[in-house]
Amino acid sequence: MTTVLIIVAVVLVAALAFGLLRLQGRRPGGRGLQRRFGPEYDRTVARHDGDTKAAEHELAERVKLHGSLSERPLRPEAREAYTRRWAEVQERFLDSPRDAVVEADALLAQLARDRGFPDGDNFQEQTDALSVHHAAQVDGYRRVHTAVRGQGGTEEMRKALIESRALFDVLLADAPDKPARTDRHEAKGSAAA
Repeated sequence: MTTVLIIVAVVLVAALAFGLLRLQGRRPGGRGLQRRFGPEYDRTVARHDGDTKAAEHELAERVKLHGSLSERPLRPEAREAYTRRWAEVQERFLDSPRDAVVEADALLAQLARDRGFPDGDNFQEQTDALSVHHAAQVDGYRRVHTAVRGQGGTEEMRKALIESRALFDVLLADAPDKPARTDRHEAKGSAAA
């Protein structure tokens, strides 16, 4: 009888510990935010000079402000137009990298707006909202935006354009975080190759 009680007690303690760990992962702060935001969490902590409480407060505020945002679907003709415009950006990169990056920045802002994110006129607000829904892809957009302001040479612009393609793909897709099928071979030898 004593053995049975000990086994039951051990099972109950293990179940309680497991339940607490699961609850901790769902809380708005800490590991839940770290899991949700991934590299964006680390970037925000670094921006706050390692102050995780300040970074987590900022990220929790982003979730409050933009977490309930529902992405609007794109009509097939809009999706085709965006795909065509992105291919033109990639082609333009060969002859005019700066112009291509400027166009990519504007195209991403417009696509995000058309999907229901805040207008691209306020870049910080738009990237904050995008980070809540597409944390793994938003940094490429930031790099393109930085390149537009003239920071970095051709190689930096090329890398920024390549990285921003991930956000373009996920915004073009029907379902969040599911890349759209786009024709990547159309830009052979260009920035996305």
